[in-house]
Amino acid sequence: MAKKPEPADPSGMPDLSALSSHQIWLAGLGAMAQAQAQGSKAIETLVSDGLAFQRKSQEEARQRFEEATERFTNMAQGLGQQTVGRIDKLEHVFEERVARALHRLGMPTLQDIADLQTRVADLEARLAASAKPAAAAKGAPKAAKTPARKSSRKA
Repeated sequence: MAKKPEPADPSGMPDLSALSSHQIWLAGLGAMAQAQAQGSKAIETLVSDGLAFQRKSQEEARQRFEEATERFTNMAQGLGQQTVGRIDKLEHVFEERVARALHRLGMPTLQDIADLQTRVADLEARLAASAKPAAAAKGAPKAAKTPARKSSRKA
């Protein structure tokens, strides 16, 4: 007589992987023979046992699927964070190299331009402040003629 498979885990589900397909076929034939000998009550019992086994199997498959989904999600998030970090590093290296190349070419940086804008605004404010007392001392302000700019381009 064939040895009854032992439960593989606490859920009580037998480990059928150790059985050959021939043994499983013979077990099915044996169940059918018992059902014929015992009548419809045996078939009802086998059907209910089959349904219970199917539910257990589906529940275990669902749990394993959820675990695999969770592991995959965690792994994907970890890879996403690594990728973002690497892209940030690459972007930083690129910016540094471009800045060095522009510096070698004599191009001003954004900070240089901001400093110059501050200085120009300060000079304009000083000029405006010094022009007001001079205009008040002369009386009526006259429109000053500004010389036309000469173009440095030759035609």
